[in-house]
Amino acid sequence: MRVMTWNVWWRFGPWERRREAILATLRSVRPDVLGLQEVWADGAENLAGWLAGELGMHWTWAASDRPQKWQRRIGDPTIDFGNAVLSRWPIAERDVARLPAAGGPDDGRLALYALVDAPGHAVPFFTTHLNADPHESAVRRAQVTALARFIAERRGATPFPAVVTGDFNAWPDSDEMRLHGGYRTAPAVPGQVLLDAWEYADPAAPSATWDAANPYVARTFEPSARIDYIHVGPPGPDGLGHVRSVRRAGDGPVDEVGVWPSDHAAVVAELATGGW
Repeated sequence: MRVMTWNVWWRFGPWERRREAILATLRSVRPDVLGLQEVWADGAENLAGWLAGELGMHWTWAASDRPQKWQRRIGDPTIDFGNAVLSRWPIAERDVARLPAAGGPDDGRLALYALVDAPGHAVPFFTTHLNADPHESAVRRAQVTALARFIAERRGATPFPAVVTGDFNAWPDSDEMRLHGGYRTAPAVPGQVLLDAWEYADPAAPSATWDAANPYVARTFEPSARIDYIHVGPPGPDGLGHVRSVRRAGDGPVDEVGVWPSDHAAVVAELATGGW
């Protein structure tokens, strides 16, 4: 099963051309299940719904209840902001958790859960987007703790491990990512471990998802870093759900459109699925 996470940079930059570049990238990658962050909706159209329609996928999304920060940046108070899940297979359940601000700015951050009705075993799939400012590690730790509890509550009885995707806005060695994984420090939920898929990557492969080679990132003058993740619980019976490979995608301009699709690169992982 091919899973993917991607922050698609809302309605910033040349968004109409970027929308086409996002679609072209997804047509090339062909994910089975996809977590998206910074999804826009303008009432008449939802980016996730449009992508799902073009790709023949199922979808669900959750809108932030505090999109004003982003709306002010583009001067349009009518555009919604949120997370979405697209799936090759039907979505049997969905739920949303509001993440705490924990003393930081309350941007309406969310975690979205979708139980994917995949052949053989249902897949508990999550996507999220945490506070962004570099100094907000304490906020992100609180958000990771809330996310961990949400995962534990929705994990269910399926033998397929939980798959957690998102833009965590945090470096791999940060306190919040150590807490989220639970194998380098005590986990937020006792006994709950989530393995960073990138641990299975080719060590020589480029890893930054916030990459100064991207012109949208270069103008921020920030260093390159890996801040987007796929985490997977320990494998089920016979290695069910274990990470077979992982790589970046969407990490260059799309020739037929002539733009980079987003300011983030995507992460794509192949997970073992047993007999299907």
